[in-house]
Amino acid sequence: MTESSTPASMPTDAAGTARPSVLFVCVHNAGRSQMAAGFLSHLSEGRIEVRSAGSQPADQINPSAVEAMAEEGIDITAETPKILTDDAVKASDVVITMGCGDECPYFPGKRYEDWVLEDPAGKGVDSVRPIRDEIRTRIQQLISELLPAEAPAHP
Repeated sequence: MTESSTPASMPTDAAGTARPSVLFVCVHNAGRSQMAAGFLSHLSEGRIEVRSAGSQPADQINPSAVEAMAEEGIDITAETPKILTDDAVKASDVVITMGCGDECPYFPGKRYEDWVLEDPAGKGVDSVRPIRDEIRTRIQQLISELLPAEAPAHP
């Protein structure tokens, strides 16, 4: 299910340019959604507001996800699993679910995507790397959709 819109209250960056916002949701908010949030924050260079949450948050981030992201030069050690709230969904333009099913609230006017990705819970870093790489590919595509190509600079 996908819906698109541009809310009037879209956050802005320091230059006053509207920034789209994305919420990543998985069950534990410890692996997939944290890696996706890490990639989007890093690769969008702050041009997209990023949130993540879980329907049943874990106590800590998956250590294999932390290690796999560190290999990409992205530190997610300061992140903590957070509970999914209606407010987080309402405040986001795009909601990307990763296996939370019907536990994610639906609000009209939001763009929803469901990314079917293997759950990295209980897996070693060797098994998490392919999941991480798939997430990176999807994040790069998402950025190309949310951030139109910048106009060339004028001399």
